[in-house]
Amino acid sequence: MKKVIIMIAASLTLAGCSFSSGGSGEGSGDQVTVEIYQGKVEFKEQFEELAAEYEEENPDVNIEITSVGGGNDYAGSLKTRFASGDEPEIFSIAGPTEAENFEEYLADVSDTASADAALEGSLEPVTKDEEVLGLPFNQEGYGLIYNKRVFEEAGVNAEEIQSYEDLESAVEELDSQKEDLGLESVFAFPAKEQWVPGNHLSNVFIAPEFDQQVLNAYEADSVEFEKGSEFQRMIDLQNDYSIQPTLTLDYSQQVEQHFSLEEVAIIQQGNWIYPSVEQMDPEFAEENMGIIPIPVEGFDGKMPVGIPNYWGVNKNSGEEEVQASKDFIDYLYTSEAGKEAVLQDFKFIPAYEGFDTENIADPLSKEIYQYASEGNTIGWVFLGYPGTWGDDIGGYIQEYLSGDMTWDEVEEESISRWENYRQ
Repeated sequence: MKKVIIMIAASLTLAGCSFSSGGSGEGSGDQVTVEIYQGKVEFKEQFEELAAEYEEENPDVNIEITSVGGGNDYAGSLKTRFASGDEPEIFSIAGPTEAENFEEYLADVSDTASADAALEGSLEPVTKDEEVLGLPFNQEGYGLIYNKRVFEEAGVNAEEIQSYEDLESAVEELDSQKEDLGLESVFAFPAKEQWVPGNHLSNVFIAPEFDQQVLNAYEADSVEFEKGSEFQRMIDLQNDYSIQPTLTLDYSQQVEQHFSLEEVAIIQQGNWIYPSVEQMDPEFAEENMGIIPIPVEGFDGKMPVGIPNYWGVNKNSGEEEVQASKDFIDYLYTSEAGKEAVLQDFKFIPAYEGFDTENIADPLSKEIYQYASEGNTIGWVFLGYPGTWGDDIGGYIQEYLSGDMTWDEVEEESISRWENYRQ
């Protein structure tokens, strides 16, 4: 399979190890328990089903999965778990900032088969002193997800939307026909969720400052908002043409209600929403969902694609638990049963070699994989933001939308906050 270059780092050569699905502690008579603590609720049930299959093949291993997400503070809850001494064996971290925050707990996983199979460049954000501190979940991409049927009925060609002006014209056309199209509004902009504008949308307009490299952002002392005016007008466009009030609109309402029920034409989200939409309306999910990039001047037709999370293994666990944890992650990404589940059940875009990418399960993921395989991507630098800067700027944008801050103040406060974190 052709390697997909993740736009965050140069290649990394790692020595692999042989994979064994036999689990650890064989012959000891004792069952090893591995608790997995992770923040992606979208594949919770499918993940639990795969874990049950693994336990059948490895009766000496007990896999317990705790999924925290859907509006809850995963990172905060993970810190609480470690502070209380109730430490999971496997947990998820998001990029170099969280790898640094939890470094004292992270085992070196460079000896795993998964590390050897990871796509070129995907491990460097979580590598320090030649130790690999995490293994990729998957690749994800996000942009403007749209209703193909509505666009066609409105006479709007999504493929012709390249610039902001193209998008603005399309939005105005959709808005002018919204009653005939059965729409409440063009967008559902979930401004209640700080991460939507604060991490994801800011990333699109800030990534060019750092050459789209997450490590450049991670090491930067400041941020300049070179594309701040573009950022502002994209916020304004979504807000002005959205179901109101946007500050009370959350993720579940955006995805499971307004978009899945075809009350809006466009939402800013990623391929991770597919299982939720499919559950609401399988036919709509399969036939009427498309995705286009968020327009950025100089980066026309480029989709933000990156590694959202990494699996960390807790080195404070016992030797058997550490090995059992590594074995399970290897099972997930290098065994045939695991790879099938990753593609078909989890509906992931793989971040590893050895997958038949022709079998990527859903149309959104297929489109995003195509952008990635052709190199038409924008890097995920937001995983290198300092501290909780993504949430901070999300909060400032909420104040901007409520009229309590000007855009200039949003930029000023955000720059000051970034610099304070780096001191």
